[in-house]
Amino acid sequence: MTVPSDITSKRLPAWLRRPLAQPGQAIAVAEMLDELSLNTVCQSAKCPNRGECFSAGTATFLIMGDACTRGCRFCAVKTERPHALDPDEPRRVGEAAARLGLRHVVITTVTRDDLADGGAAHFAATIRAIREALPAATVEVLIPDFQGDPQALETVLAARPEVLNHNLETVPELYPQVRRGAEYARSLELLARASAHPGGCSTKSGLMLGLGETREQLTRVLSDLARIGCEMVTVGQYLRPSRRNLPVVRYVHPDEFHEIELLGRSLGIPVMYCGPLVRSSHDAAGLLK
Repeated sequence: MTVPSDITSKRLPAWLRRPLAQPGQAIAVAEMLDELSLNTVCQSAKCPNRGECFSAGTATFLIMGDACTRGCRFCAVKTERPHALDPDEPRRVGEAAARLGLRHVVITTVTRDDLADGGAAHFAATIRAIREALPAATVEVLIPDFQGDPQALETVLAARPEVLNHNLETVPELYPQVRRGAEYARSLELLARASAHPGGCSTKSGLMLGLGETREQLTRVLSDLARIGCEMVTVGQYLRPSRRNLPVVRYVHPDEFHEIELLGRSLGIPVMYCGPLVRSSHDAAGLLK
């Protein structure tokens, strides 16, 4: 493709500018989350789609607190010593999902390397609470790597979420700068185990572009995901959430996202969802259609 002249500009390109979302249900959603003392990745990670999702009456729940034990340089979530787990949080997530009338509930977490199981049992309890409060809903979990512990993964899978999501985030060559404390092979193995699990859940992963990756490196990652049977992959533009985070190396044109979508499908990934503002949990219900 011909690269537009402004694609490497530090100025935010036109395709990343969007009008403010209409208020819709946003205020009611925010008030309910405050009432139930629940966190969302929409707020903690400064997601650009927060207004759209809150206005539509949906949110991605962030369990186990809002402080992470790792310091990934792309992420807006704060890094500090977390608080103890709240045993009532799963029930409140279930209540919130029921009050919102969600048909697909997405749960993610901060990384909790301070916990023996990485928080796997808390994930499972939250899935069960959603099943009790909202039996007809499907559940998607976006999990950390659990430091490669297969038993922790099994604990989550045994609760039978419909979708098991773990983001590779970027190409392995950039892990030392982008995902400190993570290992590409470990994350890929987690997804491979989930794909082969007899429980029958779908597997999903997400990638960011604009951190300095090459097309060749990205192709190898997509090939790896296809090889292990990952069924859904989201690809979006990295946007710097604050000055303490990594700068954007390149703004990727929408046409290139379309090319990557076709590339992933040609490699054997059934569902590719790619675009500048695509995020791992954005329109998650739509990917299950």
